[in-house]
Amino acid sequence: MSSTTPFFQAFGPLLFGRAPRSPLATFLQKLRANSSLVELMAACGHFIPDTLLSPASSGNHSRQRHYSLSLTFYCFLTQVLSPGTSCREIVRRLQAWLAASNSPIEVSSETTAYCKARAKLPEQTLEDVASHLVTHCSRQIDSQTLWHGRRVKVVDGTTLSMPDTPENQALYPQPSSQKPGLGFPIMRLVGIFCLASGALVQYAKSNIHVHESLLFRRLWGKLECGDVLLADRGFCSFHALWGLAQHGIDCLMRLNGVRKTDLRNGKVLGPNDRLQTWKKPTLCPAGMSPEEFEQMPETLAVRVVKIDIATKGFRTTSYYLVTTLLDHTVFTPEVLAELYFKRWSVELRFREIKTTMSMDVLRCQCPHMINRELVMHTIAYNLVRILMLTASCRHSTPLDRLSFKGTLDTLRHWAPIIDQARGKSRKQSALIDEMIAIIAGDLVIERPSRSEPRAKKRRPKNYQLLTKPRGKMGHVPRRNRPKKSRRACPK
Repeated sequence: MSSTTPFFQAFGPLLFGRAPRSPLATFLQKLRANSSLVELMAACGHFIPDTLLSPASSGNHSRQRHYSLSLTFYCFLTQVLSPGTSCREIVRRLQAWLAASNSPIEVSSETTAYCKARAKLPEQTLEDVASHLVTHCSRQIDSQTLWHGRRVKVVDGTTLSMPDTPENQALYPQPSSQKPGLGFPIMRLVGIFCLASGALVQYAKSNIHVHESLLFRRLWGKLECGDVLLADRGFCSFHALWGLAQHGIDCLMRLNGVRKTDLRNGKVLGPNDRLQTWKKPTLCPAGMSPEEFEQMPETLAVRVVKIDIATKGFRTTSYYLVTTLLDHTVFTPEVLAELYFKRWSVELRFREIKTTMSMDVLRCQCPHMINRELVMHTIAYNLVRILMLTASCRHSTPLDRLSFKGTLDTLRHWAPIIDQARGKSRKQSALIDEMIAIIAGDLVIERPSRSEPRAKKRRPKNYQLLTKPRGKMGHVPRRNRPKKSRRACPK
């Protein structure tokens, strides 16, 4: 019996029953709700609220598609956490799951649909997920691990490479020293890391023609009042020390080589510790407007501390540190030196996210997908750091002793096992606790005074180098590089 009355349409399903749903619609709902396609959802999905990945009311990812917003997000996350996973592999995983489920749906073997779904991921949604993970990570920090009750942030810069496409070259041009058609687009990246948790708090990006200090100015508003910032000599300037102090942020930086200092000048606070007055630069720095330059004061009070490092068998090395922490009774030179040498941790953080997670060479072909890939790397990296921080807090293990690579491997291999227990909350919780315990037990060996020079032992293949674009290179007569001719030594 069917109802044709246009009145009280809401009572229709109650009086006459609902129309039977088609098998295709039922399976699509099961497909969108199923998490076995992306095992990471069971292992670390509780760190990301479902509301952030809910379907949009209109626009992209609002219609019922095979690749929903949540499914596309976790598939993209799987690719980032497992370097080398191609879009074709994600499509094959979906096809295998449909075949095992006796599905009436046929998915094309082409990657077009998945790539379009990735391109439609809202960049604002990804940034909201990244911001939520940073907040979640900061809440887990134990107050006892803070430095004098204050949060310490570390800033540094690096560069990333990407595929050589016209779109990428237009926004991120290759270095001018490289011949056209022989180089790769380069992105300059400046990131701020939390010293206590190791999380990537925020970053700014541009092409290589923009100096790191100019990118760093974009991040001043991302720091919180009361923070202490560690930076290398490239970020040390009159403007940076004064501008950050206006936001309630103290700095500890290595003295820039351009500004000369003399410890014979200034107020004596202790051995190799002086309170000096810096004068405002005579010329307006690059990237600063004349109005901002006029607002800067004529002088600035800073501390200059000389640190001598004496290692047996080596020459004594001296460092000049500049800080706005003026209380020399609390922040002694020894305390400042110990804190500054922790700045090296930012090099390890960049090594984890660039080398271990293969972010040094991005894979997307256009700038708007490069931006999404960069945010996804941030999300993936902070997810691993949250697992490490959780393991450190639960098992009272030093965070800097936990292995990032070991945590990443543990997450990848435990995610399918945890997913198999879906629907059994107690068993899943027990498996997650066991995974956290394994992460806490994977400690890095302490090797004090270990020297690791940046040199490779394994030789690369002796192929010739491209001296022309590949289409114009033509036939190469030999595989190996031609050996340089040796001049005859005079007798």
